[in-house]
Amino acid sequence: MRISIAKVTFAAVFLVVALTACNETSPNANKAANVGESNTGNVKTGVKPQPDSQVAVIETGDYGRVVIELYPNIAPQMIERFKKLINEHFYDGTAIHRIDPELGIIQGGDPQTKGSNTAVWGTGNSPYPNVPAEFSDIPYERGTVGAARQGPPPGQPEAPFFNTANCQWFITLKKQPAFDRKYTVFGRVINGIKNAEIIMSAPTQEGSERPADKVLIKSVTLQPRSNFP
Repeated sequence: MRISIAKVTFAAVFLVVALTACNETSPNANKAANVGESNTGNVKTGVKPQPDSQVAVIETGDYGRVVIELYPNIAPQMIERFKKLINEHFYDGTAIHRIDPELGIIQGGDPQTKGSNTAVWGTGNSPYPNVPAEFSDIPYERGTVGAARQGPPPGQPEAPFFNTANCQWFITLKKQPAFDRKYTVFGRVINGIKNAEIIMSAPTQEGSERPADKVLIKSVTLQPRSNFP
């Protein structure tokens, strides 16, 4: 999805950045954290996440493995999309295109990162329609996996962009309440969290949030949850 991450002002708190490639501000840029209004639409509350029978196993080129537990009872449509793309090898050969230690996030899932034109990293979508928001009261904390989505142009309301998740995803590596009830939670890292944190600390290109050296995702596969007790 066109996920470009632009930093926005936190009303009365602190600056946050929409989850995507470095500081892009295009209206078509997908963002993972524009704060300033709370969602008043449907939020699934009081539901305990139930792990899927499969997990998503991300194998990186240089940073080891990250294993994600999936929650179809929390975000069934996003899980359906994520698994569909995994089975199509959509994510194989992509890269982590954005890291932000201040926010505590890493983001990937953009097919544009298979190419060398870093100017468009963070702006890609899958060939399928966007996925509606599936907000819940599960908090964003260390290991939470969320669906990145589009964000509004500066000064515009955020709500019209709630239903624009598509293929990109992000992992929060510390508590980030600014994202709560604003971005679909669909999983949690159950193995390899230290590897994700090392990725987050990788050097970035000057003036951007793109890794200086490509953080390659060799493959993403579905494997039995029972393999990872």
